[in-house]
Amino acid sequence: MKSYTFKDTFILWVSLGFLTLTSCNDYLDREPLSVVTPEAYLHSEADLAAFTIGRYNFPTHGGWNVGTFGNDNHTDNQATTNAHNRWIPGELRVPQTGGSWNFGAIREANYFLETVIPRWKAGRITGNSTNVNHYVGEAYFLRAYEYFNKLEAFGDFPIVKTTLPDDMETLKNASKRRPRNEVARFILSDLDSAISLLSVSPPGGKNRINQLAALNFKSRVALFEATWLKYHQGTALVPGGAGWPGQGKVEGFSINIDQEIDFFLTQAMEAAEQVADNVPLTVNSMDDGYDSSQNPYHAMFADFDMEKYSEVLLWRAYDQTLGVRHNVNHYLNQNGGNTGYTRGMVESFLMANGLPIYASGSGYAGDDFIADVKQDRDNRLQIFMKDVGELRFTDQTSSDGSPIEIAIPEIAGNQETRYVTGYGIKKGFNYNSSQIEGEAGTIGSIVFRAVESYLNYIEASYLKYGSIDGKAAAYWSAIRTRAGVNPDFNITIGNTEMAKEAKGDFGAYSAGSMLNDAVLYNIRRERRNELMSEGLRYFDLKRWRSMDQLKNDPYIVEGFKLWGPMQEWYKNEDTGQSILVPAESGASGTPNVSSPSESKYLRPYRIILGPTNLAREGYRWATAHYLEPIAIQHLIITSPSGDPASSVIYQNPGWPLVANSGATE
Repeated sequence: MKSYTFKDTFILWVSLGFLTLTSCNDYLDREPLSVVTPEAYLHSEADLAAFTIGRYNFPTHGGWNVGTFGNDNHTDNQATTNAHNRWIPGELRVPQTGGSWNFGAIREANYFLETVIPRWKAGRITGNSTNVNHYVGEAYFLRAYEYFNKLEAFGDFPIVKTTLPDDMETLKNASKRRPRNEVARFILSDLDSAISLLSVSPPGGKNRINQLAALNFKSRVALFEATWLKYHQGTALVPGGAGWPGQGKVEGFSINIDQEIDFFLTQAMEAAEQVADNVPLTVNSMDDGYDSSQNPYHAMFADFDMEKYSEVLLWRAYDQTLGVRHNVNHYLNQNGGNTGYTRGMVESFLMANGLPIYASGSGYAGDDFIADVKQDRDNRLQIFMKDVGELRFTDQTSSDGSPIEIAIPEIAGNQETRYVTGYGIKKGFNYNSSQIEGEAGTIGSIVFRAVESYLNYIEASYLKYGSIDGKAAAYWSAIRTRAGVNPDFNITIGNTEMAKEAKGDFGAYSAGSMLNDAVLYNIRRERRNELMSEGLRYFDLKRWRSMDQLKNDPYIVEGFKLWGPMQEWYKNEDTGQSILVPAESGASGTPNVSSPSESKYLRPYRIILGPTNLAREGYRWATAHYLEPIAIQHLIITSPSGDPASSVIYQNPGWPLVANSGATE
């Protein structure tokens, strides 16, 4: 059995596998990769372009799933069949080996930068100088991107700027963690370098990292750190807070939290406005959701070519002939894809007149049917959530020439095709029948879009100044206008009741307390609704510290109102008998839905009530879960005695020094 060495945590994989997003005729004239040596590589524009794009590692579509549109699963926005163990304290455990504590991608970026920059400065990189500059900028971006993944996972992290020799003492010393705010500042520094070098319109178009995408990402990083420091301030999860494990172990440490928060908020605003002031939002033609195939706002998430959408800053293309494909619409178009919006998510959307659904005079039609839920609502809910009878294909009809339409939600069938909550996802839905045949999907996948910068500026400026300035007001009005909602956000703010919002929205809380600021809450609501199904919900909940309340008040996930008129949808065609088997004592058959005696609304984690279902009592939380644990083997090999407690790396707060153990809280 191979022994694990410290070198493994820093290993450089100088493998030259390339992600096919663009092509270059120069590749045909190059030596086979098997005979390329480090000395012969990274001397030309083509070499630089190939190296950086081969290290793109963004969350894009892939595999047998609904792609990026399933990345909000396991939050208060979306649910899948089996609950994530992060909601079950004691079940998320410290690994023995592996985990996110690794340096492979960081070392690759460092290798590129320390190899290329001397040659670049000496003018020894051949090719178009603008393009060469751009690819150097990409490398800075990629290092920043990887470091942000580490910041989000661990907080404090080693800052390693060069490749390191295979020397135990050198590697141990380099593995010492630096405070998270220093890591965040390092990331912003790398992004500043990237932004100064990246082109706005690089070769390959928006399939490659570009200046606006980097500015958008910079605003994300800065806002993340500012809000993390603000809401986790004083705890062990912030440098200098009570119980911070770096106390006495981090050399030269000092911090002024208020100054750091202000710095990062300012950085977030400045980066965000450079994007938002220059990139208009894609137009929404305001259909009712029956056929959104010609609506640019809907099509933007499901198009084959996303280059034409101004709002799309970076996207990934797919090509069936090259074997680069996915299965997004195999699931989104045909079935529920083992996911679904929660009741809390759906009820957070406003009426078109700007009122919450519970407000007097809102005009809310109720939730007996999905069509009622969508009536006169925020247009994002109308076009991005499925309803029975809406169009499925624009290029295919049934044998009698009638349209092929969406069927009733399958809530009791196979796990992989189930509408888990009854509320089906329609973001990313493509109307072309070619997209559903096996692994044939080729719609693009958005990595960054400009509306995030609009939202980042609104939130950062409000937290910095305590009011909505003119720029934030203009951005917010533009987002609401595009969503088909009354642009006067003050109408919403004046009619918001926090106690009602908090029932289905984790973002109504910070540090275990319900927000008493309706402006701030509605900024968070706007972000939740605009970025639905785009994989940023858990990211937001962590930085807002929005799960503490679950320690004492577990959250029961609910979906649509099954136990009303919609239960009539679920009858055997031959016998007329219901196919629903509620989870009730004494009921015959295996339960496939939750009990109407508990709630009129489908509760996906209350179907199986036995001890094997650890989420049956709802989502719960442990403070340690805001960060990941470090695997024990990393602590052992950086300890002079082999004892994890004496390692130069300290474990994250609340996580023990024993493998396979849950959080100590």
